[in-house]
Amino acid sequence: MKEILPKIYEWISAFGLKFLAALAILIIGKIIVSSIKKVLMKIMKKRNVDPTISSFVASLTYSALWIFVILAALSQLGVQTTSFMAVIGAAGLAIGLALQGSLSNFASGFLIILFKPFKVGDYIDAANVSGTVYKITVFTTEFRTIDNKKIVIPNSQIMNGTITNYTSEATRRVDLTFGVGYGSEIQKVKDILFEIIDKHELIMKEPQPFVRLAEMGNSSLNFKLRAWVKTEDYWTVYFDLMEQAKEEFDKNGINIPFPQMDVHIKN
Repeated sequence: MKEILPKIYEWISAFGLKFLAALAILIIGKIIVSSIKKVLMKIMKKRNVDPTISSFVASLTYSALWIFVILAALSQLGVQTTSFMAVIGAAGLAIGLALQGSLSNFASGFLIILFKPFKVGDYIDAANVSGTVYKITVFTTEFRTIDNKKIVIPNSQIMNGTITNYTSEATRRVDLTFGVGYGSEIQKVKDILFEIIDKHELIMKEPQPFVRLAEMGNSSLNFKLRAWVKTEDYWTVYFDLMEQAKEEFDKNGINIPFPQMDVHIKN
């Protein structure tokens, strides 16, 4: 008994120190990990990152760091953590392969919300779909088309292609091509189109509107008209110019060869 007691005291003394060291690692580690999580949340909040993504990234970082702290504490107690690391790595690889598509969509959603190539309310072309952005989530983006169809597209498809945002800028240019008969006077056609532009209240004076003969086609002289408008007025001005040009050409005897009008829209 006298021989056993010193060994017990020695073991308790040695293990107690390791236990206290492990406990200290857990306490200090928790404080540091919690602080890092709070700092991440503040940084993402300042950069206007979506709250869903902020919470997910902060929680993911917290969990990963907390696992590292636990393993460090176990290692201090003499537990071999190599096997734990191998199991965690294998599990992470298996989960990553199983959720490859979802993770790709999540990463794309994160980039969309972080860099904001478009936002809710913008009218865009993406993944062969044109529509108004209705909702952006971490995995998908929801569109509303002009005829009020709901279309949901995985974010990875959007980020892997070209995105055209028609409403991101305050102004847009209306581009139209009008074809008239070869017997028409060039200056008269230009005067008619400039007069229509001058009378339209929604067309901006700067940059200056442009009207010139652009092409001598097979059956018509093609005039190019360019005018700048506020983005929200684009389609109103476009249709007004179409109708008013036809009316004024008819009044002034300007012949419009068949087909009646060759119109090109450049969005």
